[in-house]
Amino acid sequence: MPVMRVLWVAAIISCWGLSFIHAQPSPQVQKRISAAITKAGSSHSPDIDYTQFVNVFIGTDNFGDVCPGASVPFGMVKFSTDLTGYAPAGYVTDATQKIRGLSPMHDSGTGSSLGTYGNFEIMPMVCPGGFDTCSVTLAARERFRKNNTDDASPGYFAQTLDNGIKMEATSTRRAGLERFTFPRGSKPYFVLDLANDLPASFAGGRMDIDPEKGRITLGGLWGSSFGPGSYNYQAFACYDILDGGKQKLSEYGVWTGMTSENFQAFGLGQTHLNLTRNLIGGVYESGALFSFDGHPEQINIRVGISFVSTDQACANAEEEVGNASFDDIVARSKALWNEKLSKIEIDVKNTPANVTEMLYSSLYRASLTPNNATGETQGAFAGTTHPYFDSLYCSWDTFRTFYPLMSLHSPVEFAQIVDNYIDGWRKLGWMPECRANNLPGWTQGGSSADPIVGHFAITYHNEAAALGIDLDELYTAMLADAEINPPEWNTLGRQVDVYKQYGFVPFGVLDPSSVGRQTREGSRTLEYAFEDFAVRQVALLLNKTDDVATYTNRSLFYRNIWDPSVVSDGFHGFAQKRAPNGTFVFTSPVDCSPNDKNEDRECSLQGDNVVGFYESSSWEYSWFAPHDTAHLIELMGGNSTFVKRLDHFFDAGYYLAGNEPSFQTPIGYHYANQPTKSVDRVRDVVFTNFDITPAGLPGNDDQAAMATLLAFHILGLYPVPSTSQFLVLSPFTPTYTVQNSFLNISTTVTTKGFDARSVQKTIPRGAAAYVKSVSINGVVQPNRCHFDFYDVFRVGGEVVIEVTADKSSANGCGAGLPESISTGGFAQVR
Repeated sequence: MPVMRVLWVAAIISCWGLSFIHAQPSPQVQKRISAAITKAGSSHSPDIDYTQFVNVFIGTDNFGDVCPGASVPFGMVKFSTDLTGYAPAGYVTDATQKIRGLSPMHDSGTGSSLGTYGNFEIMPMVCPGGFDTCSVTLAARERFRKNNTDDASPGYFAQTLDNGIKMEATSTRRAGLERFTFPRGSKPYFVLDLANDLPASFAGGRMDIDPEKGRITLGGLWGSSFGPGSYNYQAFACYDILDGGKQKLSEYGVWTGMTSENFQAFGLGQTHLNLTRNLIGGVYESGALFSFDGHPEQINIRVGISFVSTDQACANAEEEVGNASFDDIVARSKALWNEKLSKIEIDVKNTPANVTEMLYSSLYRASLTPNNATGETQGAFAGTTHPYFDSLYCSWDTFRTFYPLMSLHSPVEFAQIVDNYIDGWRKLGWMPECRANNLPGWTQGGSSADPIVGHFAITYHNEAAALGIDLDELYTAMLADAEINPPEWNTLGRQVDVYKQYGFVPFGVLDPSSVGRQTREGSRTLEYAFEDFAVRQVALLLNKTDDVATYTNRSLFYRNIWDPSVVSDGFHGFAQKRAPNGTFVFTSPVDCSPNDKNEDRECSLQGDNVVGFYESSSWEYSWFAPHDTAHLIELMGGNSTFVKRLDHFFDAGYYLAGNEPSFQTPIGYHYANQPTKSVDRVRDVVFTNFDITPAGLPGNDDQAAMATLLAFHILGLYPVPSTSQFLVLSPFTPTYTVQNSFLNISTTVTTKGFDARSVQKTIPRGAAAYVKSVSINGVVQPNRCHFDFYDVFRVGGEVVIEVTADKSSANGCGAGLPESISTGGFAQVR
């Protein structure tokens, strides 16, 4: 979900060097990571701390929207500071922005310009004039950071204010510890904010201070960051401020205020707030203010959160943190992260250091979200007995690479999230496309849950029951998406009635039974068709013969919006939106591309997006038929023209590495039997768009869609969603092993002839990088462009990808191209 109409700034690095930019993280962060990689490369110990290779600050600049806060894998809690300006994940590196406070709830990698969560901010301060002189309102309390002191690693976050107060945090799934260090001789004060969140959506809440227990509970209602403004979610927090009796309160009370009305008011000794929505506009600010006896240099605060109640928030803190020390929780979190990161082990010694850092930082973000809120349900999901995940943000972003990567090594978590999708159908009638802040979010492409649950069914149908998934129920949920038109399809389901009637999503159609924003007709048709392919795949798995025929036909509806008469840059044929009478409605294929000269053109969910595509151009979306690329080649004029057009797509600047419809295009050459060009293009894409600096992502991470794309590129693979097929490229590492603890198997991929010189933007002459052969468990495969999950990751063993510098000898797939529906591909499931 790229930020609309932003210029993606390419950050380029060489194979061995770094491009340093002026940013906030302490220089010690990179020095520490580089030293750890060097040490691991020279060590003979099998015990590797993979968290040391992770740079959590990658993507915190250049609109990457990554949250570097303290979290466990898929944690509800992500402790980070919130900064002013554009900061959807709370933290940004921009030194001109000020810190609002430290809060326990964030999302990571989302494109919402409003920001998500940021509830329950706490701000440490000194107030030399006493209680009622403290700066408590948001604008008044903001402070700059102390430059180049920000520090973080998996499970730990720290930042120092310009007045010398250091804030640290560590976390469990639903709780954590905050630690504050004050300059010597200071009297510590804290503002705890009830109302303010990042999108300024407070709709009422209450707060209670129990000075005897040293406990502050607070909660309320807030609004969605990427969904209808009429929806609200509830959240609660519990702050234990006495550190088990080691700290003693001095003053406590409540405050209210509004910056716009230039007032703040204090209630020393008061313990209760109960406030509703401010209907005239603006957030009526409020919260707690407290200080501690003496001049303690360090203050520890335990925090629990919940989406159910303050009681449950307190119980979460007691259960998950208890009396554990800050260092104990850091160590537990690190252990959880090592369990995740060690799912893929590489040859650290012989892999370029920047590749090691990019890979493990990507694998870290691939387990950062969605947020596991099981047992913390509300609304229609209250009391569900099924797993529940918040921040499915959004399925259109994640079905291409995020879940296929998870399928390699973490089927248990994959199954939990799939059950969560199915539970959306159980409770609401359709599976979620986007869930933001526990609320239905805006639909982007249709019902992108279908290729997600479809991918699970195709890869783990033999284990589905053991993993808690009923495949018949899964298929019924898919059919609901494919056949039942919701009365309002902006947040759930598809506009499927007119799609079935016309064979495409028509522009300007009379739809008498449902409502939604009638834009993006071209891209919705393309996405609906691929979603139908996902249904078709599960129908094939379950022997639903009639359904296979129906959805195979519907998966080809993408062809119905192909207008062969449109010409752009000398190339013929582009996807276009189409009227109900069958006529095409022309919009330039250049519109909404990086080459579009109209900077005011709307390209996202706006009502005046007349282009016909979502956050993309026709130049970009016309490549999207992952299940039938062979026919796209025919539509574009055959292999030679297809390759020239693909070259032009990249060379003329239409490609967007940070936009999901572009993900498969660098590997598109495989389908034209020119795999060496795919290898060249992937190298160029990676080292033009990704690096290890805070600006090292080509736009926002899109809930780790970018992270998992990069991980696949480094591993020399690319998945075809809702299938068991992987396209094979040239790995950036001499060997790696994928561990699947559920299946109790491991798969080692060795790059025979690996040449580290090839791991850069342009492969130099004489460097081995092109796939000469692929062997699986000692058997040379007749095809070197693709292999199947069931032959490799399902059974484990050894895969050898032999590379050569002889480009001409490697420029062909061998026996058969990657599969396409139109050439008889995907005729059976494994």
